[in-house]
Amino acid sequence: MKHLTDSDIAKMADIKFTPNDDDIRRRVRSELKLSTRIPDAPQPVPEHFVLDLHQKTVEQAWAEIMDLATSGVRSATIITGASGVLHKQFPQWATASILSPYIVSSTPINNGSFSVKFRKQKN
Repeated sequence: MKHLTDSDIAKMADIKFTPNDDDIRRRVRSELKLSTRIPDAPQPVPEHFVLDLHQKTVEQAWAEIMDLATSGVRSATIITGASGVLHKQFPQWATASILSPYIVSSTPINNGSFSVKFRKQKN
């Protein structure tokens, strides 16, 4: 190992020291685990969404429709299927349940799906 002389120290003192900021920033971020603490930017809400309720139970369908109604989506096509409980149940939910304040209009498209317009959600 080389011993520093007084002239070596004087030369080092004349040089302006600039730390490697990128390296320091990288080490600080990894020590603080900032990559896991900073959430991703929120995804934009789509204007229209298609919700297929085939093979869903009544409880699953209710949960998915409520999630959709409160998500900020403005319109949706909800596919219930032509026969079964959900096809009969959805119009009742849309007009006379806690879901109805979220819905502006609900019209049948064909025998197995509905076109639904949702109210704009306040932030």
